[in-house]
Amino acid sequence: MRIVVHGQQAFGSAVLERLISNKEDIVSVCAAPNKKNGYIDPLVETANAYNIPVHQPTSWKTDEAYQLMESFDADLCVMAYVTLIVPSAILNIPRMGSIQYHPSLLPMHRGPSSINWPISIGSKKTGITIFWPDDGLDTGPILLQKECIIDENETLGGLYFNKLFPMGVQALEESIQLIKDGHAPKINQNLDDGSYEGWFGKEQSKIDWSNHANEIHALIRASDPQPGAWTIHNGNEIMLYDVKIINDLQNIPGSICDINEEDGIQISTGHGTVSIQKFRYNGKKMSAMEYAKMSEMTVGDILGN
Repeated sequence: MRIVVHGQQAFGSAVLERLISNKEDIVSVCAAPNKKNGYIDPLVETANAYNIPVHQPTSWKTDEAYQLMESFDADLCVMAYVTLIVPSAILNIPRMGSIQYHPSLLPMHRGPSSINWPISIGSKKTGITIFWPDDGLDTGPILLQKECIIDENETLGGLYFNKLFPMGVQALEESIQLIKDGHAPKINQNLDDGSYEGWFGKEQSKIDWSNHANEIHALIRASDPQPGAWTIHNGNEIMLYDVKIINDLQNIPGSICDINEEDGIQISTGHGTVSIQKFRYNGKKMSAMEYAKMSEMTVGDILGN
């Protein structure tokens, strides 16, 4: 098959490398536009290394974009981490259409922050979906899905790079083979059984210390490394990482209960106590003890004020 790889970042690059190793016929790579700071996307670097033509339109909602996709004379477009909206008129130009990777078990967690949300609400499992995109937001028919467990202390970064990333590369490889064999399903999603969430951003990652320790534990993990769960200490905004639940003891929510080398900084919640081992302040990441010393934090300080 003549394949177009459309994507970006490390995931797009890994997918391209896998398809090249499988001796697929990659006729073109489409990637996000270059950043103004001179950063070259890893997918673009990989395509250049293999002398594969690269195209980086700023929009796919133009006649020029339509003509570009037509010019590839492609059988399939493989979408590996695409953030620009691509209309169905362009998605359907390749003879067998387009398939797309999404890091959740659709129809659950449609939307742009589909890895953050299941961690933040305490879900025990998630997974990836390869689907046939349409004009909706992650609403097209499902081709293939894979599940994985969300471990107790797993962070956003750990879940993505250790599980959802490699699972996605493998699933796209399997999906292409199913399409070649004529066995690729198109299972319509029941959107009423799913969910859509918007960006998991600064508003969503603010810590409410009156919440249960389990909720705060989940929120901090869901925000690590991005966008970073945050609170206020002595009028300054700080981000918290590397969290564990310590006990069920009660105290004033947000109050510093203890500071020590072994457990880091212990903080009381609405129910229970958590420990924090890493902080970020003014763009610099540091250990709990480094932050405590630098900020002159003491037992009894109240976070969130």
